[in-house]
Amino acid sequence: MTRFNGGVRSAASVRADSEGSLLVSIKEVAHRAGVSVGTVSNVLNRPGNVNEDTLQRVRTAISELGYVRNESARQLRAGQSRTIGLVVLDVANPFFTDLARGVESLAHDADMVVTLCNSDNDGGRQARHLDVLAQQRVRGVLITPLDTHAPSIQHLVDHGIPVVLVDRGSEDATRCSVSVDDVHGGRLAGAHLAGEGHDRIAFVGGPFDIRQVSDRLEGLREGAPDADVQVVEVNGLSVADGREAARHVIDMPVDRRPTAVLCANDLIALGMLQEVVRAGLRVPQDLALVGYDDIDFAAAAVVPLSSVRQPREQLGRAAAELLLEEAGDAAGQHIHRQVVFRPELVVRTSSGGPDGFGTETVTGEGTA
Repeated sequence: MTRFNGGVRSAASVRADSEGSLLVSIKEVAHRAGVSVGTVSNVLNRPGNVNEDTLQRVRTAISELGYVRNESARQLRAGQSRTIGLVVLDVANPFFTDLARGVESLAHDADMVVTLCNSDNDGGRQARHLDVLAQQRVRGVLITPLDTHAPSIQHLVDHGIPVVLVDRGSEDATRCSVSVDDVHGGRLAGAHLAGEGHDRIAFVGGPFDIRQVSDRLEGLREGAPDADVQVVEVNGLSVADGREAARHVIDMPVDRRPTAVLCANDLIALGMLQEVVRAGLRVPQDLALVGYDDIDFAAAAVVPLSSVRQPREQLGRAAAELLLEEAGDAAGQHIHRQVVFRPELVVRTSSGGPDGFGTETVTGEGTA
């Protein structure tokens, strides 16, 4: 046993305090400072109501004991959480890293914190995350859902927790959403590749039940209406999926092989670029490549990668702003909005743009 300021506490309890400081109670702080529990509460929540001598004694006791208040419990008692949940498909994808940065930036400005959850493209995992966030009574949830009509999402709404869909459009007038016009993005890429003289163009992406993937393919076909568009379906959106797709394309007969490829995201495009270069093909002379998202790695690739740029951080900030606006609307006057951003095409060496690190930006309304 270990003696502790006139009382006796177990060694296990002392260890827990040194590791997390969570076992020290407000009663122990009051005992150490020689004041009531109510006085300690005033010091924590209303220090202006406490005289300076008492204030210093309580703060000294807090410091000596390593007391950490249970902020979650305090927020629940007050009925006002300072936490918002963010559920994304894949935290390993830099697109979602940048999106999360935008969410956190806006949340920080609003004195809020963000709990980040990774669904890993798994519906069951997504449902478990949402259930935990509901139990924690978070202020609201931002989600890139596998299914916009998932029961677990509606469960949050039914319990008064606002939900905003991120990187997913919604036709539901009872819910806010923030998305990008992916048909327009695919159209920009298709028009660019057709303008470079390509009439055999492949689209590499999947799964096609992801709305963004199917929209990008639709846009490609609209932007290059006279081209023979071949679809190479992959199981995911990773670098490894891109390498696999590249091997499939390389093995095609030369007279049938596409001369250009639009990839559903930059990770696929970077994987394809690696494999194509390894096979001895030239980019863009033998195969032009365009990615989607314009993550930082695109410009830094061995052959700078053309890509459809999405305003990733701006998406996150806009979604968080809508969520906090709805969560703070006690009068029920919030109007749900569906915000849609327009992407732009950044043309680099991989599809016939400037050599080296030069770029050309295409918005569909002229060239910048």
